[in-house]
Amino acid sequence: MRISFIGAGRVAHHLAYALSQHHQIIQIYSRSFESAHTLAAQVGATVTVNISEINPEIDLVVIAVSDQAIASVIAEVHQQLPDVLIVHTSGSTDIEVLAKVHARAGVFYPLQTFSLDREITWSDTPLFVEAKSEDDLVLLTELANQLSKCVYQYISAQRLSLHLAAVFACNFSNYCYDMAKQVVDAQQVDFSLLYPLILETARKAVQHDPEQMQTGPAMRGDQNILNMHQQMLQDAQREDLKKVYNLMSQQILQSHHPKESLKLK
Repeated sequence: MRISFIGAGRVAHHLAYALSQHHQIIQIYSRSFESAHTLAAQVGATVTVNISEINPEIDLVVIAVSDQAIASVIAEVHQQLPDVLIVHTSGSTDIEVLAKVHARAGVFYPLQTFSLDREITWSDTPLFVEAKSEDDLVLLTELANQLSKCVYQYISAQRLSLHLAAVFACNFSNYCYDMAKQVVDAQQVDFSLLYPLILETARKAVQHDPEQMQTGPAMRGDQNILNMHQQMLQDAQREDLKKVYNLMSQQILQSHHPKESLKLK
């Protein structure tokens, strides 16, 4: 296939490179020439900073931009490529955002966290495809199968639930790691000492029901330890961390001891 990308961010970098192993990447469009040039050099494509200059001789356009920009981008691209299959890579944007403008609309969503300096194991990355036509759905499924062994045909509502769950499982958990590092950094304690605990917690989460694997003072209803932790954060003048600690402890306590409540300081 001949494929062009709209956007040159983290998702575009990883996905364009992966697809370039099987297909021809024709063009990279981005408002940032530098980002587009870097990606284009990696995948053997040309660069444009003007949507009106998109090469029409292509089979697929992948829109890999921020969610809030998708609607405006599809309106522009449709004018140039009214008959080409166009997909977005968003977990939370309904396919109808494309379909109400463009007939051949689809979704190609990788459920993964992307960083420019880290490689992705595509074979294990779940890929979710959706399309307005059956023929395009077959095409996107075949394309996804070239990258991953975990390909699913999910509708937009299902994909949105996954995206929300991913925020809890990835974004929020990573911020918890950040907060944990702030706590130990304040006492000049090596954060790497928590690595075995972090890895074992993740292993248990994927091997068992997370609710059954919950541990800690809130799960035990240990008010003495909860008080000690609250006081430590208060003494450190970390009201921001204390608020998060109290909220999460209260939720865990109510889940495992519904008749008890956390005595907040």
